[in-house]
Amino acid sequence: MATATVNVTKENLETLIAKDGVVLLDFWASWCGPCRMFGPIFERAALKHSDLVFGKVNTEEQPELSAEFGIRSIPTLMIFRDGILLYQQAGALPEAALDELIGKVKDLDMEAVRSELRKQEARVESGS
Repeated sequence: MATATVNVTKENLETLIAKDGVVLLDFWASWCGPCRMFGPIFERAALKHSDLVFGKVNTEEQPELSAEFGIRSIPTLMIFRDGILLYQQAGALPEAALDELIGKVKDLDMEAVRSELRKQEARVESGS
């Protein structure tokens, strides 16, 4: 069966999340029951949303990435858009919830998101 997902490694991660568009990352392991349940849901979403990048991070093969992102439970789903982390949550999502989440990420006004991030950064820099 053809796969619509990208195998994510420390070598290709930065290139994937730095580009414009939506990137979903599934942190998983072969021994993880919930990961095996979520895997086919993630794969179907990847086939349905070919305009997005769906990446799978095997936590056994990429422990540095798990450490870098502070992954404590798997599966963990992370969603980036235009290089900005918008979502990170552990646990297997049902298919309808994943579809709804993808729709919300696609509908976001990224200019408003960037504006809010700039405000937060300014508050941190000013110490308030």
